[in-house]
Amino acid sequence: MGKNLVGNHIRKLRFNHDEMTQQQLADKVGVTRQTIVALEKGNYSPSLELAFRIAIAFGLPLEEVFFYGEHASKEK
Repeated sequence: MGKNLVGNHIRKLRFNHDEMTQQQLADKVGVTRQTIVALEKGNYSPSLELAFRIAIAFGLPLEEVFFYGEHASKEK
């Protein structure tokens, strides 16, 4: 069985939201820019609370920002 990861569409969503910078998103959800970098690279899975804060920042349901499964590691 392969390694399952949490994947996300954060980078794409930032660009679709007026080319929001990593710093702008970080400020909006209360984390550092480095946390956003790690999330986008797939090096870090957010807490449930942070995942919800990010989804709310984009005005989207959680499942439109994050996904789980084998394909997550291929999505990068």
